[in-house]
Amino acid sequence: MTDAPFTRLQTLPSWFLGRAGALGHRLVADALAEERLKLGHHAVLCAVAEFEPLAQAELSRTVRIDPKDMVGIINDLQARGLIVRGKDPRDARKNAITLAPEGAELLARVRSRTDAANEELLAPLGPAERETLLALVARVIEGRTG
Repeated sequence: MTDAPFTRLQTLPSWFLGRAGALGHRLVADALAEERLKLGHHAVLCAVAEFEPLAQAELSRTVRIDPKDMVGIINDLQARGLIVRGKDPRDARKNAITLAPEGAELLARVRSRTDAANEELLAPLGPAERETLLALVARVIEGRTG
């Protein structure tokens, strides 16, 4: 055997991307925890804020969260008064999710924290390196999903 298996593993792009992703998730999750939010809750609030009103199934597809898990997230956010579940104005048979004023206020508060977490993640890179990294990773992702 020419390469030790673990040493070789640590040279793979998937290893590096996974480690960077885990670090990014940890930093952002820690920042969100200060407001009693989880990553999925934050993603749902961001999507609702941008695209409301959203039907629950549409919201699941938008943030790529399994519909079974989405029910719990929506229930959590509704219980905290961060979102409102009501009739969809486009289809009365469906519920639509909209952002409550408290949800908008929370998103505004956590923005500086999540920005700081991402700044910490990318601190070793200069501005041009950051742009290049994000463009390259986006191409990798788009090449698999598009």
